[in-house]
Amino acid sequence: MLEWVMKMVMACWRPVERYAQMGTQVADRHDSLLWYRDLCTHAAGEFSIAVVQANALLEDQSQVESGQYGTFVGIYDGHGGPEAACYINDHLFPNVKRLALEHGGMSDYVLRQAFLATEDGFLGLVQRRWQTSPQIAAVGSCCLVGAISGQTLYVASLGDSRAVLGSYGRNNGQILAQQISVEHNASIESVRQELIANHPEDSHIVMLKHGVWRVKGIIQVSRSIGDVYLKKPEYNQEPLFQRFRLPEPLRKPVLTAEPTVTSRVLRAQDQFIIFASDGLWEHLSNQEAVEIVHNHPRSGIARRLIKAALQEAAKKREMRYSDLKRIERGIRRHFHDDITVVVVFIDHELLTRETNMPPVSIKAGVDTVNGTNTPRDRQTNDAPRS
Repeated sequence: MLEWVMKMVMACWRPVERYAQMGTQVADRHDSLLWYRDLCTHAAGEFSIAVVQANALLEDQSQVESGQYGTFVGIYDGHGGPEAACYINDHLFPNVKRLALEHGGMSDYVLRQAFLATEDGFLGLVQRRWQTSPQIAAVGSCCLVGAISGQTLYVASLGDSRAVLGSYGRNNGQILAQQISVEHNASIESVRQELIANHPEDSHIVMLKHGVWRVKGIIQVSRSIGDVYLKKPEYNQEPLFQRFRLPEPLRKPVLTAEPTVTSRVLRAQDQFIIFASDGLWEHLSNQEAVEIVHNHPRSGIARRLIKAALQEAAKKREMRYSDLKRIERGIRRHFHDDITVVVVFIDHELLTRETNMPPVSIKAGVDTVNGTNTPRDRQTNDAPRS
């Protein structure tokens, strides 16, 4: 058994072998802030990925990693800056690899521990940079992960990115949407009740501010990686900027990095999974999104979903989509958020047998190595960092 597990992990997670640059070559010719890869192959089918920028610095990061024995998808929606999302994009997957090898393959436990190990690693980065760059203590990221191992789909989440499964109904064959991730946002009544139950001594743990429910009146999500100033009292003080400080001492963490993890066996009627940051779901319902995927060709479907969301965003502001596309990054954040979409199609025949496809690694987001703000589609011969 151990020999099989080691073979599985090494085959699936060995250094990738191809390289393709994600830059102007794959930027949408009608929208310079939209990048995409229309259709790629993963271990159990095909996938499509697209990213559109709204912030002055793109805060969304994402990745698809796939090999002979599995597929891994990550959506990392940063806030306060890109540093936490960038860190996750470089470290969460190596943590999953290491823990899968140590514990005999993929499991709920492996994903949960990988999230916590990534949180610990980012805390170490904050500790090292605290004196010179105190604002890093106020940077955080939502985190949504999907992993297909054999015939099992695992989904782990922090924050309010969302994974939605498109499946055929049993009777009429209609495509149906099923949300398979759990969101942690104070706008949800059950999340507010959870916060209140966990902080009975704090009458201000959730506050309605400008018509929006927020944790401590500051942040909407209740779980994240980063946001250290809301987890460690030593970082809720000078030299952190005054606007990030709590009005009273932090006695216990108000946010957590403990993910919600679910798993399910993929059934014959399960056709595809949409992984997306909350910028998509602000404008499209789950059912609207799965119907778009179902009713259009696979190639370019992630880009099509983003464009549908942008058309809705323009309509809400009583403007034309063609005018929205001309708005520069930074200013464009007033109209929509950064949006990342990965659509993973499932080939059930491939789920049940080994394939000899070469490993695939695509990362989209800020290129911190080169100091550019361009999403990248990267496959290298370098050994992965731990």
